[in-house]
Amino acid sequence: MTDMIEVEGVTKAFGGIVANNDITLAVPEGRITGLIGPNGSGKTTLFNSIVGYHPIDSGSIRFEGAEISDFRVQQIARLGLLRTFQQTRIYSKMNCVKNMLISVPHRHESYATIFKTYPPEVTEKAERLLEFVGLYEKRLLISGDLSFGQQKLLEFAMALMNEPKVLLLDEPTAGINPTLINGLIDRLKRATREFGITLFVIEHNMPVIMGLADNIYCLSNGRVLAHGTPAEIQKDGRVIDAYLGGHHAVDSEESD
Repeated sequence: MTDMIEVEGVTKAFGGIVANNDITLAVPEGRITGLIGPNGSGKTTLFNSIVGYHPIDSGSIRFEGAEISDFRVQQIARLGLLRTFQQTRIYSKMNCVKNMLISVPHRHESYATIFKTYPPEVTEKAERLLEFVGLYEKRLLISGDLSFGQQKLLEFAMALMNEPKVLLLDEPTAGINPTLINGLIDRLKRATREFGITLFVIEHNMPVIMGLADNIYCLSNGRVLAHGTPAEIQKDGRVIDAYLGGHHAVDSEESD
C-alpha cells in the first residue's frame, strides 16, 4: 500500500515551546487515518506543518514520495493536498452554489481567472456535490444563514470540488447536531470509495473516530504516543492515561 503522506522526525517549536517533537507517521492511500490526543498535544500544529502553514524546524514531510516541507501553502494545494478547519472558511454572503464555483480547481490558472463565468457542467458538478453532502435543497440559500453544521458540510463539499488527492479534516463533527453525525461519517467513508480520496482526520469525539478510521495515531505532549487499529487504540493503557490521567476532556476544542 502506498503512503500518500510520510512524516519523519518532524519537530516544530514556537519560542521555547515544542509543539511537535520528532513525530513520524504515515497516511496510506485510499484509507482514513485518525489523529487523536488531549488538548495541546500538537495535532493542529502538525496539520498546519503538513499543508505549509508552519515551516518545520527539522525532519521531513513527503507527499507522494516528494519532499514538500519547504513548499508554500498554494504549492501544496496545487499538488492535491488540502485541509479544512475547526472554524468554517466559507463565503458567508454568497449562496451555496457560488461558494462551490469559487472553489473550482485553479491549479493551472492565474488569480485573474478565478471569477470567470463557469460552463453549465461545472455548475452541475457543484450541485451534485451539494446533493452528496445533503445540501441540495439549500443550494440557493446564503451560506451565512446555514447552521454551523451545515456550513461544515458546505466546506467539505467545497473541498471535494477541488478534487483533492488527500484531505485533512480538522474536527469535522465539532458543532454538528448529533443526529447528523452518522450521516457525515457515512459521507466521509463514501468519499474515499467514490472519489478515491485519502482522509487524515483530527477528531475529539471518540465514538466517531473509532467508527470512522482504519488506523489511528495518538499524540501526547507533542510526540506519537501510540498507533494502531481503533480496537488496539481503545485498549491501549497509554492512550487511556493520556486522556483520563491528564483530566483532559475529549470533546473540547484543540488549543495548540
